[in-house]
Parts: sequence; C-alpha cells; structure tokens
Amino acid sequence: MYPEDDFIQLSALQHFVFCKRQCALIHIEQAWSENRFTAEGKIMHDKVHEGPSETQKDTRITRGLVLHSFALGLSAKADVVEFHRTENGGNWVPFPVEYKRGKPKRDDCDKVQLCAQTLCLEEMLKVTIPCGAIFYGKTRHRLDVVFDDALRQKTIEIAKQLHVFIDAGNTPMPIYTEKCDSCSFVDECLPKPIGRKIPVKEYLQKELSKACSEPRLKRDESK
Repeated sequence: MYPEDDFIQLSALQHFVFCKRQCALIHIEQAWSENRFTAEGKIMHDKVHEGPSETQKDTRITRGLVLHSFALGLSAKADVVEFHRTENGGNWVPFPVEYKRGKPKRDDCDKVQLCAQTLCLEEMLKVTIPCGAIFYGKTRHRLDVVFDDALRQKTIEIAKQLHVFIDAGNTPMPIYTEKCDSCSFVDECLPKPIGRKIPVKEYLQKELSKACSEPRLKRDESK
C-alpha cells in the first residue's frame, strides 16, 4: 500500500510503456512540450470531461470521475465511466472508456492505462469489472478491452516498476524509433543525434541544409 503523498499520475503508466525517456521528462523533470497531436488530444479530453452526465435506458454515463488506488499508488481522472445495468435490473457494472486522439498502438500502453483505471475503480467500489473500451479519434471506433489475468498482472507489475523508476530520478538516454517523429519532445530530446551517436552539431547542420534546400512553396505550406 502506498501513502497518498506517494501517488503518481496514472497517465505516467502509459508514458512509461510508450517511452521511458518521455516518462522521465514529464514526471521526473516536470517538462512538457506541445505539438499538434498533444493539442488535439487535449481538446478531445476537454470536450469529453465537460460533457454532461446522463442516463440512457440501462446506461448511466459519468465524466471526469476522480480515481485513486492505494494498492497501486496511482491517481487519475477518468474520461468516461459508463455504468451498465445488469440483466436482472439490479446492480450497475462500471465500464471505463478512455479517449485517444490517434489510432490503436502496437504495444499495450493504452490498454495498461485503461486497466489501471479499472483496478482503481474496483478498489474504490468493491466490484469486479470484466471489460472496458478505448475510443480512438482517428478511426472513430471503440476498441473493446477485456481485463484478463495477464493484462491485470502486467499492469500491476508496470505500476511497481514505475514507482521505482520515478524514485530513482534518472532520465535514460534516448533510443530512436519511428514513433519518435510524432512525439512532442522530439526537438528537445534529439533522439536521432543522441540515440544514433551522431554529433549534435553535425545533425543540426544537416537539418539546416535540408531545410534551406527545400522549395520555397513547400516551406510556406508547412506554416
């Protein structure tokens, strides 16, 4: 069990799985960098949180529900939690829904984030939640997520690793991959020159030369 003072933002789990360096920049160094993708994501989450709670037949929709788990040492605000009435018309079963701007990822970072929200809800409400969903803005579809034993155990282990990682306070060196190109920290992180051990001066000279050689019209269209 973790004391409340040691709680970590639940979103750090997603950052940790996606990229440990990004996680360290945000949650250890307290840095933040915006780009078009993060701005669009913020707009989507603001719209979701600001929407009204409502009841539709056998479903109650709650937005911006504050979550916490002493077992995992995490706190968060859920995008949407739907409460579905059981067939006998008695109990209401929570069904968490996380909203993402892009499309489903190759790794489990989004699923781990949603599963962590579920573990928070189960601890708070003393219930068992079998499944939830992630809505992706790019595909405009929900991805159903089943909270099986494997995903639950993976989420618990990552939460433990995250606490050790944050407590250590060390920002790892970058390792360049394709996903770096869409990261809002790409200009500060410099994963290409550092991750590939290219001198920063040489990298910047190449990028400047490349920019200067582009057609004038192309540079103007990018503004």
